[in-house]
Amino acid sequence: MNVFRPAAGATTRSRGVRHAVALAAAALATVGLSACTAGSPEPAASDAPAPVSSAAPVGNTAAPTALTGTRFYLGTTDQEAVIHAVRGDVDRVTARIPLGAGDCVRNTITISPYGERLAWVEGGPGKDAGALVTSMIDGSGKRTVERKAPFRGTANCLGSNPLVWNTNDLLMVQQDRQSVLIDVADNEPADGDAGNETLKWWSADGRSWAAVSEGKPYATDGSGAHFYRYTPPKVEAAHHDGWRVRSVSMDGRYVAVGWMNTDPSRNDGSFAVVDTATSTVVDLPGEGDIRSILFTADEKAIVRRAGGITVLDKSFRPAGTVAEPAAVRDLTLLAYAA
Repeated sequence: MNVFRPAAGATTRSRGVRHAVALAAAALATVGLSACTAGSPEPAASDAPAPVSSAAPVGNTAAPTALTGTRFYLGTTDQEAVIHAVRGDVDRVTARIPLGAGDCVRNTITISPYGERLAWVEGGPGKDAGALVTSMIDGSGKRTVERKAPFRGTANCLGSNPLVWNTNDLLMVQQDRQSVLIDVADNEPADGDAGNETLKWWSADGRSWAAVSEGKPYATDGSGAHFYRYTPPKVEAAHHDGWRVRSVSMDGRYVAVGWMNTDPSRNDGSFAVVDTATSTVVDLPGEGDIRSILFTADEKAIVRRAGGITVLDKSFRPAGTVAEPAAVRDLTLLAYAA
């Protein structure tokens, strides 16, 4: 199995400062992982995003005591994707991205782990691939990633999580059945090999990741890779097209898993945490069905339910609750920046 990970000695990101993690190709030879199995013309980029709205108080008084950073939410209308940033008692719309024709933008728009960048794919009606576009979190600095080997100029835009971040400046895209890592800061493919595993996901700092090798899920930490087992609830499993990892703890030991869709639309939810060292499901405190679970760069776990957010520390002990403002309650929580 060929993997792509940060070079030894790379430093972690300071709060509020963009940190580009240096990468080098490396093989996990010590764990004996074997290799896994292995466009349409580029459309023109859409017009620049519309001006964002001004800040508005939302009365989220619980947020400062449990989450001092910013939560980023995604909402959509018939014509645009709307990015909300919620910090303390303020809900601010930071960007509005035109959806254009087709489903590509709606299905791919995503936020980097530290809440600094946006990325999406622009494709026409009925298309399953299109141009890869990036910008800053407010929609400024919009650029289209041009063709440069090994990137052929178009990225897949349908299916479960077609765009996956590796740190704040690196983005893994799919072209046909090949994974390509894009250096968003340099607007071109990153040096090295993106690896040939499937369903890959990184921790916020890119030092740990989870993936599937020859049908077997594994996760990495400082000591190497750990294969683990997970069997989803039988009562639900028959109704979904399998599961995948959607968040990785900073130490690589825990993963949050969610269903994959049986249709090509996006799915950002997750419903359980698995301890990859023991293959056991973590008993999370709180009541009600879980909508999503997000591991943060400051080693918290954000568990989102219909009634609000439960914040857990790195040992999964309750650290507080957050009542979400009405404007974002039904939106998708994509990222949290401490």
